[in-house]
Amino acid sequence: MLGNISRARSSRGLISLDLGSARAIQNRRYSSYDSTLKNLKIGSHTRVIFQGFTGRQATANARESLEWGTKIVGGVTPGREGEHLGLPVLPSVRKAMEILKPDATGIYVAAHQATGAIEEAIEAEVPLIVAVAEHIPLHDLLRIHSILKTQSKCRLVGANSPGIISAVGKCRIGFQPLPCFQPGRIGIVARSGTLSYETAASTLRSGLGQSLCIGVGGDILPGTNLEEGLQILLEDDDTEGIAFIGEIGGDGELEAAELIKEYRAKAQNPKPIAALAAGVNAVPGRIMGHAGAFDLPGEPSATMKIEALKAAGATIINHPSRFGLVLKSILDGSTPAGAGVTTSGSATQRRGIHTITRRPNPTQNSRYQGVKSQKRSIYLTSNTAANLLLQRNIPITQDPSPGPRKLLAVSINRSTRSPCIVASPTNDVSQAAKLDFPYNQPEAIDLPFASTVARHLRLDPIYISPLHDILRKLIALFIEKEAFLLSTQIITSPNTETLSLSATGLRLGFDDAAYRSTNRQSDIHVLRNISTEDPAEVAAEKDGIVYIKLRDGNIGTLVNGAGLAMNTVDALSDAGGRAANFLDTGGKATSETVKKSFEAILTDDRVKCIFVNIFGGLTLGDMIARGVVLAFRDLQMSVPVVVRIRGTNEKEGQKIIADSGLPLFAFDDFDEAAAKAIELANKGL
Repeated sequence: MLGNISRARSSRGLISLDLGSARAIQNRRYSSYDSTLKNLKIGSHTRVIFQGFTGRQATANARESLEWGTKIVGGVTPGREGEHLGLPVLPSVRKAMEILKPDATGIYVAAHQATGAIEEAIEAEVPLIVAVAEHIPLHDLLRIHSILKTQSKCRLVGANSPGIISAVGKCRIGFQPLPCFQPGRIGIVARSGTLSYETAASTLRSGLGQSLCIGVGGDILPGTNLEEGLQILLEDDDTEGIAFIGEIGGDGELEAAELIKEYRAKAQNPKPIAALAAGVNAVPGRIMGHAGAFDLPGEPSATMKIEALKAAGATIINHPSRFGLVLKSILDGSTPAGAGVTTSGSATQRRGIHTITRRPNPTQNSRYQGVKSQKRSIYLTSNTAANLLLQRNIPITQDPSPGPRKLLAVSINRSTRSPCIVASPTNDVSQAAKLDFPYNQPEAIDLPFASTVARHLRLDPIYISPLHDILRKLIALFIEKEAFLLSTQIITSPNTETLSLSATGLRLGFDDAAYRSTNRQSDIHVLRNISTEDPAEVAAEKDGIVYIKLRDGNIGTLVNGAGLAMNTVDALSDAGGRAANFLDTGGKATSETVKKSFEAILTDDRVKCIFVNIFGGLTLGDMIARGVVLAFRDLQMSVPVVVRIRGTNEKEGQKIIADSGLPLFAFDDFDEAAAKAIELANKGL
């Protein structure tokens, strides 16, 4: 019944966990789903269908992909048959499989329809399923993964993914900006779409081009993770070098680092790997744009991920524009050097997969504000959380007095794509273990399961029964109300068999996408207390903008794409600057979102300069430049603005900025733009 038990690394080494029974420890690497990894090897042979084929997004994408050379053989629109774009339209995926015999399907439907579309593709046994939709509810994906683990036919990419593209094979299943991609030598695996586009453009400028590019996506539980994408690139004959792009959230980068070490130890002529991990300066506890860009209890920081990748042998860079030159240098036999480049060192310690790592001391993050609610998540206040648990007859104590407390949480094990219990005998997460349980199978939470948890909590056996009761009720709440984290602290009562949870140690987080995408969990949604949040952040959220204030900064940042926004804050810090905020306009920034973003940034009187960093992949550089000029005039701005525009129509955009006659400064090089922004911000002190 236990899917996996993860052990924690403490300063003394791995903590052993006595199972006490014959329950097997199942390793994710050897599940039947792993046999589908080969389905990622797309190319000119790949026959592709689209689900939602006649919709606007699918139609536009199909036209581009067909012109580029993708072998699209038709598509599916429920209840319809006929032709679209000169290709057959069929009413179901099963019928499309029978008649068109596709190797892959691209799902182009809204989030509330995407779960059903994925399930239909799994039932029809389509080998590769690519889901691009954002904001699919987390618990819908947990159910999808519980299905995927039981089969060996289908491989999922996404959700919240730009897709997968073979530049060599001219096969695009997703919405990647095609001007950035040409056949070449570099494979890319990335969690961030915008960072992957700029990486592709960087390899193009360096004359390298790309082979296979896998966008695993920014979701909490991607169907294909970084380690799996990396494995395919290491095996791909067309790939000579690899660009690896991670970010905060989960253990995927550490698992990939372990794979890199194993690969380099065995390969006679290992492929060079350059790596980036965004979110070094992310705000603890906040969701940084991407649904999965936040840390759950015990997950490693971006800094820890970078150190692991470096120790494994990857060359570390701090900005995607450097990928091309760095990989070209290595392939040419030179040692890469320069600002923002760190060559690999030797690995000193082996880190076990599926472990919980010691978190950084909170004082390291003292420049940031505390946890607040944000789009895609609802964190309840302590009183509201306590009341919710009391309503479910879960014992709560209001006594704030110090005493022995033990960590008990229901959360997500991203490595195994399963819900799990996180249990620590103290309040120190570094001593915790993760114990998986099957999704939506309450019978699995039996007394032997509770006994295993109790032993790790170092509880006397007399507490097994009350612990079992608490576990069942917490897990029921987790599933019924679609939580992603129910973190509690257990308090024992001396000389009794009573267990209770501390009201001051509650942190309950729920997936807001369940409400926004499918109108589920409205009773939880209304518990959000926006009066405790920053008004500018709340106002920006209504415009689809993720805006988070940082402490002690004087440079406002405006960026399209969550990964690029995190990376911009990090790279500014490396250059000696201090960002005042994180701001993600979304991957498709418009003139209107640019104006709204400026309005949010200008509510912060600490801002002495605004740094606009736009990569024109899905967004046209000249359109953004016009939006910047119009917003500057409409808002009568007095703060200087530095604009870096790269990608589609970058020259036109830079010219519009330069010719505006306004105090706007246009650049295409990130280092030059960052230096100017820092100079102007410091002048304004």
